[in-house]
Amino acid sequence: MKKTIVFSLMLLAGVLMATGAVAQKTPTIKIGINAEITGDIPKVGEATKFAAQMWVEDVNKAGGIEVGGKKYKVELAVEDNEAKAESAAKAATKLITVDEVIAIVGPQASKQAVPAGEVANNYKTPLISGWSTNPNTTKDRPYVFRACFLDDFQGPALSIFASEEYKFKKAAVLYDVASDYPKGLAEFFKKDWEKKNGPGSVVAYESFTTKDTDFSSQLTKIINSGAEFLFTPQYYNEVPLIVQQAKQLGWKKPILGSDSWASDELVKLCGKDCLGSFFVSHYASAGAKGATKEFIDRYKAKYGVIPDDVAALTWDAIGLIGQGIKNAGTITGDIKKDRESVRKAIAEIKNFPGITGTISFPPNSGDPVKCANIVKINDKGEFEFYKLSCP
Repeated sequence: MKKTIVFSLMLLAGVLMATGAVAQKTPTIKIGINAEITGDIPKVGEATKFAAQMWVEDVNKAGGIEVGGKKYKVELAVEDNEAKAESAAKAATKLITVDEVIAIVGPQASKQAVPAGEVANNYKTPLISGWSTNPNTTKDRPYVFRACFLDDFQGPALSIFASEEYKFKKAAVLYDVASDYPKGLAEFFKKDWEKKNGPGSVVAYESFTTKDTDFSSQLTKIINSGAEFLFTPQYYNEVPLIVQQAKQLGWKKPILGSDSWASDELVKLCGKDCLGSFFVSHYASAGAKGATKEFIDRYKAKYGVIPDDVAALTWDAIGLIGQGIKNAGTITGDIKKDRESVRKAIAEIKNFPGITGTISFPPNSGDPVKCANIVKINDKGEFEFYKLSCP
């Protein structure tokens, strides 16, 4: 009897050891998420995390990413950058040195993406920002990429639209001088507008500082300037105050925006005051078709909200990383070598079928070739595709 028990225990131990060995041999690849989960723009971080989680669930359900004939499960390491530049840099450092991720998605906002990109490049770790449009995010950084168009593309795209759609000649700009994204975009727009319409055709160029809530002085100057429209490249949580105060002061002309408007929170905060407005964006949810519509429907069913452009761009950004991992050909287990292989593979991607458009990377550039969408906030508060703008 004792021999039988001992034999049974030995057999059970052998099974447990074998099972453990199998479990330990299941390979896993870590991808980092550096997101604005708390702070001024939490919806950006939420969309980033939701889209990334949905992508990983799909990949793992299918058995993982196949690299060189072997499948690897994907695990996310998520860090909150608190929508602060210094926190974004710290989050990037932790993801690289402690979590040992093979690549990073985010940050999304340029204010965080620029410093985090510097860290990633210094550590030779691939980083793709879905939403950061500031040229400095990728400039002279071979390990940093983006899934979106740039501010020096977006500014002219808006300029072309205002000229062609309205035949305007006089523009006004209101922007946050202390934030990289709006400051850079305001400059690019002004440069392109005055190139087309002559020096001084931006008749009012007004600024404020982050956290300001009273824009009456700047808006009064804009109203008195004779401007035919106002361009304000601010984030979704700031736009409602600007629009509402402008209308209270008697402004009845168009107010146009940038891709940072593209959050359902904008309409919730702005209400009817923003209906009918146009902004530049990466995709439009209303009227979407094909893979884009499928993504929107699944995201809405899972999380209860329509995905904004951050979610869509995150899906493309992590998809690009997944494609880069697959195209790397092999995973050696040496994280430095594997990061370099993935970086090289991402840089060589052509015609990636993203849900925000087909994405290709030119030689020696982390900036994709793609067009911009002009989106209208329709009477239902939906973001509806209006036309393409391809400067």
